[in-house]
Amino acid sequence: MSRKKGLLTCASKEINKKIERMEEENLPKKTISPDLNEYKFKKKPHIKIEFEEDTPKKQLPVGLWEPSHWQEFLVNLRNMRANHDAPVDTMGCHMCMDENASPKEIRYQSLISLMLSSQTKDQVTFAAMERLKQRGLTVDNILAMSDEELGTLIYPVGFWKTKVKYIKKTTQTLKEQYNSDIPDSAEKLCKLTGVGPKMAHICMKVAWNKVTGIGVDTHVHRISNRIGWVKNPTATPEDTRKALQSWLPFDLWSEVNHLMVGFGQTICLPIGPNCDECLNKDICPSRLIKKSPKKTPTKKIEEKNNEKPLSTGKTPRKSPQILSKLKIEKSPINVNLKTPKSLQTTKEFMISPTKRKAVKNLKEDLELTSKNAMKQKKVKDNYNKQESKIKARKSPRLKTTGINHTA
Repeated sequence: MSRKKGLLTCASKEINKKIERMEEENLPKKTISPDLNEYKFKKKPHIKIEFEEDTPKKQLPVGLWEPSHWQEFLVNLRNMRANHDAPVDTMGCHMCMDENASPKEIRYQSLISLMLSSQTKDQVTFAAMERLKQRGLTVDNILAMSDEELGTLIYPVGFWKTKVKYIKKTTQTLKEQYNSDIPDSAEKLCKLTGVGPKMAHICMKVAWNKVTGIGVDTHVHRISNRIGWVKNPTATPEDTRKALQSWLPFDLWSEVNHLMVGFGQTICLPIGPNCDECLNKDICPSRLIKKSPKKTPTKKIEEKNNEKPLSTGKTPRKSPQILSKLKIEKSPINVNLKTPKSLQTTKEFMISPTKRKAVKNLKEDLELTSKNAMKQKKVKDNYNKQESKIKARKSPRLKTTGINHTA
């Protein structure tokens, strides 16, 4: 009975509300139906709960890809780099700044060292930074220098002429927009002339001690593809950076660049990597790939032992700039005539000027070889003339045998 009374009271309240609304809208009261059946409580249909016999399989979340054995690989990398014997350890960009300079100058020097390091070995970059620091590596001093003076100080870094323009333009921007300091974000650093994502992320770590991303250079790009730390092979360092950051924990972002750069300089070389010395040779996916052999230097001719170099069976590619070796045939007549020194084949004429190490100016080198070739040709001609004269002489034995017996 109590439940019915409650329903009736609720229905009556709703009817009263409708009447009030009708009065407000000036509607006739006859339109309100006094039938209470329409306000009855309606039961909801019963829901049957059913259980599945087989438990559903656990599905892995999409997008969380990780390379196999990457943690073991990382431990071995740390062990191989424990000696800190790579050039990056002693001559990297973090070692190029002047410790006695102000914090603002130190940050500027770190940016300049990274701009110079593009496509340049650490040894060359470090030497250029030492020359710049002796001259005074500050914003005002760089702007006061001429392009020729700055070029002589940074030579022979890669693309030094282009880097002179980039350094001057970037330094001018820093003085005008950032009060002779460098920006404090990777996005602003990338807007500077000659600064890319790799330089920006490394500069944020070295200059501001902030980790904003992984600095991917040619070593990190090459090794990441070799060891399978990217899901699909990448074509550019920027693609490699995005692939690494998608799965690598954030705590390791600042460590990866330093580990891989030193590893690529000492063991995992671009051509002919030292896989026998690598601790990851058993788990590396590139261990079964044929590696290109190391380029062997030209073998020295052992004149004392008269030993001929072993032939490889392949004919060397002929270059128009390479001087062919002179083949001097021995005369059938024993003559006490020594071959001049200019005719002796030396290592300088055997190797092409384009393949020599530390060639400062290729044009001067080619001109020098052409002059030496002309001198050598003259000496050879004189030697052939002397040899032809000796052959034309008559032997004294022929004179004795040619006696006239008719007398």
